[in-house]
Amino acid sequence: MYVAAIDQGTTSSRCMIFDHGGHVVSSAQQEHRQIFPRAGWVEHDAAEIWRTTREVVAAALAKKDLTRDDIVAIGITNQRETTVVWDRATGAPVYNAIVWQDTRTDHLCEELADGQGPDRYRQATGLPLSTYFSGPKLRWILDNVEGVRARAEAGDLCFGTMDSWILWNLTGGPDGGVHATDVTNASRTMLMNLHTLAWDEQICADMRIPMSMLPQIRSSSGPYGTARERGTLGGVPVAGILGDQQAATFGQACLSPGEAKNTYGTGNFLLLNTGTTPVHSRHGLLTTVCYRIGEAPPVYALEGSVAVTGSLVQWLRDNLGIIDSAQEVELLAATVPDNGGTYFVPAFSGLFAPRWRPDARGAIVGLTRFVNKGHLARAALEATAFQTREVIEAAEADSGVALTSLKVDGGMVLNNTLMQFQSDILDVPVIRPVVNETTALGAAYAAGLAVGFWSSEDDIRANWEVGHTWTPNMPAEQRDRLYREWNKAVERTYSWVD
Repeated sequence: MYVAAIDQGTTSSRCMIFDHGGHVVSSAQQEHRQIFPRAGWVEHDAAEIWRTTREVVAAALAKKDLTRDDIVAIGITNQRETTVVWDRATGAPVYNAIVWQDTRTDHLCEELADGQGPDRYRQATGLPLSTYFSGPKLRWILDNVEGVRARAEAGDLCFGTMDSWILWNLTGGPDGGVHATDVTNASRTMLMNLHTLAWDEQICADMRIPMSMLPQIRSSSGPYGTARERGTLGGVPVAGILGDQQAATFGQACLSPGEAKNTYGTGNFLLLNTGTTPVHSRHGLLTTVCYRIGEAPPVYALEGSVAVTGSLVQWLRDNLGIIDSAQEVELLAATVPDNGGTYFVPAFSGLFAPRWRPDARGAIVGLTRFVNKGHLARAALEATAFQTREVIEAAEADSGVALTSLKVDGGMVLNNTLMQFQSDILDVPVIRPVVNETTALGAAYAAGLAVGFWSSEDDIRANWEVGHTWTPNMPAEQRDRLYREWNKAVERTYSWVD
């Protein structure tokens, strides 16, 4: 018997099927369109995402000749903060999904600060007022899409992040679909109170969001409903939901306070388990729910969110055309011994943690006639490692715990050049597990725990295995110089947007 995980990400959707040892039995993946209506706007077609989700589930089962009878539970993990509003009666989205990277709500966030600054809601939510989060995106849809506010106030519309959208459709859609989310995704909306784990009525009132639109908040591991009978997984229980970064933390077995992981995907996300007490950051990190298993107390985390890492490699491929595939970036970077004095600050959506500068924009600095596309490729990879060091230093300052090693996962950790540079610039070992796709694995664990497929968190710890370790091999003087020059480059991007 197996557990299926639906992993709905920023650039693709996939289904992965795991055995009891936490090993991948089968998988299928499809990219979906990235829609850019204007500068700073990023959208997805939610209907397209639901269609490709159904296709990857069917494909993953077919590859190993499996049926619904082989699957004991379904877990869902998802790109967080991306915002969908749809009609309860028809299931039709009222507008494209607004993606977490989208910056159209920058002026709205200033308005919502109401003279109290970006930390107006931080004590309640753990988050600064930012274009990153779902609440302002939902408010934008209510204010700007014709007729939507009246329909919402009449109770005709549902709001959700991608987990809620997939769950609702998977469990029946207009015909009895479950409208729910888990505590990790709810904690990224800026609408949930971290301490009560309930929607905050005052914040919803301030943002003029009808609470009838909001999904029910549930535990990360527990019964959500069953997949609709006419679907490929008909009758299988949906038993776990985790936002993608929390799912990766769970899949990496970071289950004790002080354990941390870093996921290298479209963006980079460092999560540090802080236990059952929320720790409010003084150094630009987010306080978030890490996971909640059944009726146990919630576990919290500090998070450092970096907006652009893997998507910078996509930008080199799609916008500049200097590589034909993402895998080629390592080969191109390897044609030069260093960055040639060039630094690439990918502030395409402003800067996220720990700087939180929405006024920043991307820059390539240090250019000379000597610099070629190999140097640009290397600078793009190094930008990921530099930004990771920034959030790790903030986490160390908040927690008082010095990092001794870093667990890593995600697509970019197959890039040996990047991982070695990451170890060098941090001066600690970087450890990749045997099962690299820990986001889907974490969702599978949450679902499997709920139905008894795994008996306890000890099973998760036992399954985790080291795949590869990179150790630092850079002189301290060189490390300090590179990081000092990186900081100079970042400061050049400030105040670009008035």
